[in-house]
Amino acid sequence: MKTEDFDYELPENLIAQRPLDKRDASRLLVVDKLTGNLEHKQFLDIISYLTPDDLLVLNKTKVLPARLLGHKKDTGAKVEVFLVAPCKEDDTWECLVKPGKKIKEGTEIVFAEGRLHAKVISRTESGGRIISFFYEGLFMDVLSETGEVPLPPYIKEKMEDAERYQTVFAQDPGSVAAPTAGLHFTDDLLLAIKQKGVEIAEVTLHVGIGTFRPVSATTITEHKMHEEFFSIDAKNIAMIEEAFRKKKRIVSVGTTSTRTLESAMEDGKIIKASGWTNIFIYPGYQFKAIDALITNFHLPKSTLLMLVSAMAGTDVIKEAYKQAIEKEYRFFSFGDAMFIK
Repeated sequence: MKTEDFDYELPENLIAQRPLDKRDASRLLVVDKLTGNLEHKQFLDIISYLTPDDLLVLNKTKVLPARLLGHKKDTGAKVEVFLVAPCKEDDTWECLVKPGKKIKEGTEIVFAEGRLHAKVISRTESGGRIISFFYEGLFMDVLSETGEVPLPPYIKEKMEDAERYQTVFAQDPGSVAAPTAGLHFTDDLLLAIKQKGVEIAEVTLHVGIGTFRPVSATTITEHKMHEEFFSIDAKNIAMIEEAFRKKKRIVSVGTTSTRTLESAMEDGKIIKASGWTNIFIYPGYQFKAIDALITNFHLPKSTLLMLVSAMAGTDVIKEAYKQAIEKEYRFFSFGDAMFIK
């Protein structure tokens, strides 16, 4: 299967640069994966497609203020560090750095007038850096005081309210990008969904920057997925396994919730409550856990586009994207939504 099969042309004006004033005011393209039928709705209509026989699964990760501005300790030269993913050693992260050529192994960096220090340990194969951080107190507290919430590179406008790049149910800090399908939900909509009798479970998968990188390999089977950390607590494991036993429809909110469940579940049981996953879902994959998916519109040649094509079928997704472009849906992180049922 060729990577080119998942390419498409998107007019630049359809890349959403800012969130709507109301989260749930976005549009919703409803896709029937069995018939290929497409319906054009508003996101608030999602409640009419959910029933008490459904389990809705959210990813409660929270975006880190992962962009750090500092200077080299020896020269005072400005340095920008972007946290990409935690390493398995404490207080050590894979990072992107600017200016890349001048940040060598052993370089010491100072942030926030000495509140946070760092040292470059090594270089990664992709040109990033492994960096160890030094501080007093809790790392997340220090990061919240010194860092900025990053936005994807295709968003050129500066955000006035960084909370709009967080879901209303975000709890566990660890992502460098938002699980964007969840951005459409409001507290009121979630309450209405619960009042309808729909159960809601939560998982955590910390989104890494590799999620949004296009696949560069000629054939998709040559692509190597990045690793991301996930976890599911005992309460939510029980809810998910019970839903499976009762043959409820499991509706995943986003590709991240999907990858968590598909990594953790086997024969209706959560066999791994936490760990690292590099699962790559593309057409031909047989889903073990989820039955339906709420998602956004994804970048060309991305693993996310391949995942939704696995769920609905490549031809159906191509037609859905064609219609979305013709009807001027908003694309990517702050864009409109799709429900594959």
